[in-house]
Amino acid sequence: MKTTSAVALLMLLASPPCFAEQASSNKPPSAGVSVVTQSGTAAAQGQAQAQPEESRWRLGIGLGYGLRSNPLVQSDDIPIFVDIDIAWFGERLFFDNGDFGLTLVDNEFVTASVVGRANSDRVFFGKTDTRFVTVDLAGQPLSQAAELTIPDRDYAVELGLELLADGRWGQLQLTAFHDVSGTHDGYEIHFDYGYGWRNQRWYIEPSFGLSYKSEDLNNYYWGVRPDESSDALPGYQAGSGVNAHARLALRYQINRRWAFALVGEFENLNDEAAASPIVADRDVLGYFAGFGYRF
Repeated sequence: MKTTSAVALLMLLASPPCFAEQASSNKPPSAGVSVVTQSGTAAAQGQAQAQPEESRWRLGIGLGYGLRSNPLVQSDDIPIFVDIDIAWFGERLFFDNGDFGLTLVDNEFVTASVVGRANSDRVFFGKTDTRFVTVDLAGQPLSQAAELTIPDRDYAVELGLELLADGRWGQLQLTAFHDVSGTHDGYEIHFDYGYGWRNQRWYIEPSFGLSYKSEDLNNYYWGVRPDESSDALPGYQAGSGVNAHARLALRYQINRRWAFALVGEFENLNDEAAASPIVADRDVLGYFAGFGYRF
């Protein structure tokens, strides 16, 4: 799947059931058209044609409280209070919360799209602090106090292919993205599987997956270049690796517009990223509880 925050998932879950299924497959909301047999009357056909078409826009807001842990040393966790969900789906083109796409294939078996996005690994680097320390990251004393600054990293613009499929067996997503901005020059291959259960107003969906990070991508975000190293921060070269992730989403549909949802996320950083001197915890945890409103 696209890299989805807890709030973005909340907004999707806040949709009426049929709308959520359409949005999850990057399909534009379809017009409500009644099925009329050959023996149907002209009046019935006219009523079907007169039904209003669903808007191609998806607008919503999530209000609540959540947190995403930050695996970097001397960094703050990322709080979540409010988020805006905005998307537009055309016949082939679409925009979905910062992702731009062009649908190439859309049938009952699979949806395939070319998608442009910004890499999400950069989000952790916006919550770091600079400190003067008397010991290095291994706990060894320094000859004198040294400034310890976590290296800054940029967002990368990535372009890739997204495949979506769903059925009674669940939902499957496979994506492959490559950096086209020259930021890290690497690529990522992502797999995700989810299965949802619905019982009247309740809906629960667990999902899990894997993400392969190439050496160039992994090293850019988690490595420490020679010009960034110091007595307090040793240099480090990261190789490729595989992250594992899981998510559990629970929704109660209050009415057509409002829903209450609980979302929990877990991601385990790959060995190469976890061994970096700038990483304090290889497990990234996130949760959100709140209300979603769909306009």
